[in-house]
Amino acid sequence: MLPLDLAGERLLLLPQRAAYLPGHRTLLVADAHLGKAVSFRRLGVPVPEATTAGTLARLDAALAACDDVGRIVFLGDLLHSARAHAAATLAAVRAWRQRHAALDLELVRGNHDRQAGDPPADWGVQAVDEPLRLGGLALQHHPQAVAGAYALAGHVHPGIVLGGRAHDRMRLPCFHFGRQVGLLPAFGEFTGLHVVRPQAGDRVFAIAEARVVALPG
Repeated sequence: MLPLDLAGERLLLLPQRAAYLPGHRTLLVADAHLGKAVSFRRLGVPVPEATTAGTLARLDAALAACDDVGRIVFLGDLLHSARAHAAATLAAVRAWRQRHAALDLELVRGNHDRQAGDPPADWGVQAVDEPLRLGGLALQHHPQAVAGAYALAGHVHPGIVLGGRAHDRMRLPCFHFGRQVGLLPAFGEFTGLHVVRPQAGDRVFAIAEARVVALPG
């Protein structure tokens, strides 16, 4: 993991596409999009299976990488759509929740959450509207500046292109920190990337080969 200081807070960037605030014992996860694959299959689109299991396994890995996590805050789009409420998806998350019953879970609602509805009650997730203030940070889904705070958001699914020639280029998920707003990579297994175009002074950290790598300015 890679440490970064923002608005008086220490943030640890994880290769599992999440970030940890050790001072608040809080893991930040953006854009899990649970049930996205089943949502597509119900529309007749052939897509990979077992993506929910992969996302939950990554969440376990992120928890294992951090010391003393007491809370997870999801920065929007926890569920992909109303069609994501499939029995297998709900059962998988319910079983994961039972293994982590001591964790506090909060969801800052995103645009997909408003379509999907709040998570089932037995998941034990407290859903709130953005922003959620935490120290000098504003935790939210949409990447918008917040007066008096540094905003951490999702929604964009940021990625970066590395390499020169077309056949040598790589598209990698990344963290992207601008002057007032920082973007976390999409956490889910089946989410895609949107290539960001950093401005002067921005900081970008790519995720490659289970490492977080600071890119030159």
